[in-house]
Amino acid sequence: MYTLPKKLKLFAIIFMVVGALGMIAGFLNAPGSKEDVREMLAQQDAHHGHAEEVQHDEEHVYHLFHQLQNRPWSAVYVAAFFFFMIALGVLAFYAIQHAAQAGWSPVLFRVMEGITGYLLPGSIIMFLLLVLSVLGINHIFHWMDAALFDPESEKFDLIVSNKAAWLNTPGFLIRAAIYLIGWNLYRHYSRKYTLKQDEEGGTYWFKKNFKISAGFLVFFIVTESMMSWDWIMTFDPHWFSTLFGWYVFSGMIVSGITVIAMVTVYLKSQGYLEYVNNSHIHDLAKFMFGFSIFWTYLWFSQFMLIWYANIPEEVTYFVSRIQDYNLLFFGMLVLNFVFPLLLLINSDFKRINWLVIGTGIIILIGHYIDVFVMVMPGTVGQSWFIGLPEIGALLFFFGLFVLVVFNSLAKAPLLAKGSPFIEESKHFHY
Repeated sequence: MYTLPKKLKLFAIIFMVVGALGMIAGFLNAPGSKEDVREMLAQQDAHHGHAEEVQHDEEHVYHLFHQLQNRPWSAVYVAAFFFFMIALGVLAFYAIQHAAQAGWSPVLFRVMEGITGYLLPGSIIMFLLLVLSVLGINHIFHWMDAALFDPESEKFDLIVSNKAAWLNTPGFLIRAAIYLIGWNLYRHYSRKYTLKQDEEGGTYWFKKNFKISAGFLVFFIVTESMMSWDWIMTFDPHWFSTLFGWYVFSGMIVSGITVIAMVTVYLKSQGYLEYVNNSHIHDLAKFMFGFSIFWTYLWFSQFMLIWYANIPEEVTYFVSRIQDYNLLFFGMLVLNFVFPLLLLINSDFKRINWLVIGTGIIILIGHYIDVFVMVMPGTVGQSWFIGLPEIGALLFFFGLFVLVVFNSLAKAPLLAKGSPFIEESKHFHY
C-alpha cells in the first residue's frame, strides 16, 4: 500500500504557496484603470528617448488596458486547463484500455486512476473560471461582451452575432456542466467497479466496466471536441478549424500518457509497482512517440491547409501567432516533434527510464507552450510576457496536481489484482 511521503507533500505545498504568491502579485500589478495604462505608456516613451509626450489614441489605451487586465486571468486559465487536460487525457487512455480489454496495462490501472483523481478538483476550478467569465469578473472571452450582438452598438460584430445560437452564456455553461459531470461520473463508476472487482473477483464488474468504458468513449469524443471549441477556439471567435477538436485531443492524450510514464517510473524507483517491467515502460514510451507524431500530423495539416488557402478570416489566426509569438509558436514544434522523434525512435531508448523521464519533461513543456499559444493571442495579444502570473500559476497548479494525484494513489492498493488480465499483465514482455 502506497503512502504519501511527507517530503513530497511538503514539496507540493511549497510550490502551491510560492505559486499563489506569484499569482496574487500578478493580479496586484495589473493596471486598475486606463490612467494607469497612460502612465505606463508615458514611462515607456520616456525610456525609449521620446523628448515630447507621445499621444496615444483612446482606442489603443482601452485595448491595452483590457489586455493587461486579462494577462493574470489568462495565465491562471492556461495552467488550470493544462493540468486538467492531463487528467482528462489519462481518463480517455484508461477508458481505451478497458474497452479494448488490453492485457498489457492492468498493472498500471491504479497509476491511471490516481492521476485521474485530479479530474474532480480540476473540473471545479475550470467551471469556476468559466462562471467568473460569464459574470464579467474577467474579459478573457471577448465574445461575451453583449454589445457585440447589438446591431445598434458601435461594437456590433456581424460574424460573432451570426454565431449567437452557439455563442451564448447560458448554453456555454450548460454545455460545460454536461461535459464535466459526464467525465466525472465515468471516472467515479469505473474506479468503483475496479475496486469491486478486487474485492469480489469474477467477471461481473469487469464486464460492467467494459460496457461503460465503451459508452464513455463515444460520449468523450463528441464532448471533447465541443469542449475544445467552447473553451479554447472561442478565444478567437472569428476563426474556426474542423481539425481543432482532434488537435486538442492529440495534445491532451500525449500529455496524459507522458505523465503516466513519469509517475510509473517514479513509483518504481521508490520500490513500488513490482510487476511493472521494462516492457511496460517501453509501451508507454511507444505511445508517447506515436501520439507526438499524430500531434505533429494534425498541426501540419491544420497549418498547411489554412496557410495555403490564404483566406483572410482563417489565416489571421496563424499570422498573429507567427508575428507576436514566433519563438513559442515554432519552438513548441521542435519540443513536441523533433525531440520525441530523435529520443524515442530507437526501441532500446524506450526502455531507459531516465531518457523516458527527460523526454517526458520536454513533451510537457512543449504542450504547455502549445496551450499558452492557443489562449494568449486571443486574450492578451501582443501584451504577453513570461513573468510572475505565468510562473506563479504554473507552480501553483503543478503543486496542486502533485498533491492530489499522490494522495489519490495512497487510497487503494497499487495493484488491480481482480482484473482477469492481471496475470498476463504481470508477465507482459515485448
